[in-house]
Amino acid sequence: MTKARIPMTRRGYEKLRETLEYLKTTRREQISEYMGSAIADGDLRESAAYDEARMQQSENEARILELEDQLERAQIIEEDASGGIGLGAKVRVRDEKGNERQFELVGTYEVDVLRGKISDASPIGQALSGKRAGETVTVPLPKGPATFEVLEVKYE
Repeated sequence: MTKARIPMTRRGYEKLRETLEYLKTTRREQISEYMGSAIADGDLRESAAYDEARMQQSENEARILELEDQLERAQIIEEDASGGIGLGAKVRVRDEKGNERQFELVGTYEVDVLRGKISDASPIGQALSGKRAGETVTVPLPKGPATFEVLEVKYE
C-alpha cells in the first residue's frame, strides 16, 4: 500500500530537514550526556534523572521516525502565482469590519497559527485557494460566515 503524499512548500520541507538533522545530532548528544550523568550518579533503579533521560530519548527517536516519514512522503509544491492563491502564497485580506489580516498558505505539517501560517486544507485556506487580489470570499466559520476581500497575493 502506498502512503499518501504530503503537500508542502520548499521552505517547509527544508525546515523539517533542519529539525531532523538537529534531532539526530545535537539533541541525541544532549540526551546521551544527560543519560551518562544520570548513570554516573549511581543506582538506576530509583533514578528519576535516568528515567527522564530514557523518556526524552524515546520521544526524540519517535519524532525522528515521524519526520523521516514526512520527508519521505513530501510532495513539494512549487510556488506559482499564475493560478491565484496556492501553497506558499502570502495573502493580505480585509474583513467586513475593515480589519486587515495576513496569512501564509502552507501544508498541514507547516501550520503555525501564531505566525499566520494556515493550512491550505483549513476553511480559510480552502476558500482562498485559487482567488486573486480584488476577489471576495465567504468562509464558513464556527461563529458564522465571514467575508474577506483579498487585497494582496505574493510569493517570496
